[in-house]
Amino acid sequence: VRQAVAMGIDRQRIVDTFYTPGSEVASHFTPCAIPNACTGEDWYEFNPEAGRALLAEAGFPDGFDTTLYYRDVVRGYLPQVSLVAADIQSQLKENLNINAEIEVMETGAFIDDSANGRLNGFHLLGWSADYPHITNFLDYHFGASQLQFGAAYPEIYENLLQGDAIADEAEAAKYYEAANNAIKELVPMVPVAHGGSGTAYRADVEGAHSSPLTNENLAVMKPGDRNTLVFMQGAEPISLYCADETDGESLRACEQVLESLLSFEVGGTAINPGLATSCDPNADLTV
Repeated sequence: VRQAVAMGIDRQRIVDTFYTPGSEVASHFTPCAIPNACTGEDWYEFNPEAGRALLAEAGFPDGFDTTLYYRDVVRGYLPQVSLVAADIQSQLKENLNINAEIEVMETGAFIDDSANGRLNGFHLLGWSADYPHITNFLDYHFGASQLQFGAAYPEIYENLLQGDAIADEAEAAKYYEAANNAIKELVPMVPVAHGGSGTAYRADVEGAHSSPLTNENLAVMKPGDRNTLVFMQGAEPISLYCADETDGESLRACEQVLESLLSFEVGGTAINPGLATSCDPNADLTV
């Protein structure tokens, strides 16, 4: 059934219609700019006929009823939320005869319920990199203790545990290849797109930048002929109890007022000491 859904959604149509320039259809869960992200097989091609055949083989020749949940929050990975949801609802019906009733949730409740596997149906969610390593994408979503997609799959997380323990990217590649192939086979989710940045500024803002980690540093910007920099984001922060939040809206505010031991360079991914004076690893990078 899950493989049928993977084949029954025209992801190229969604990207072409609703995403910003620079976005791309996802071949893997993690963007290919990150090492080992795209080892293993590419995702399924759009093939609704094969999808319907798989549904019939699984005992659902006439499709089934389900729910499609989302929060009405604009993010780089989901720029036109309600329109994308409506398009997926239409495609599921047209291509696979699956009836998906749309339910819009408050953002805090949605994050909590989706993270703990309490949404009975499909949900739309994405991820922006906190640091440029594949563990930030795969471990958070498919690790042994993660519940977002139901019970965790040992075919995925056992390979992640192996790869995570290896500092050398080339040596770890075989484990991430196996994990990516298991994600394709088991289809706990369908990767639709890697969204391009829509960050923009007035022309008179000095120091303006778009961060690949979505952690734009407002302190280095000068707002032209005014004393106040007005910055708009997709939604209000869920809270400012920073250590307990994972949503980008909360983290963007938190990162303006808190400093960590290590910091990323402004607008980039190189690591510099923050509150720390140095960071000195041992030879095999285990300490």
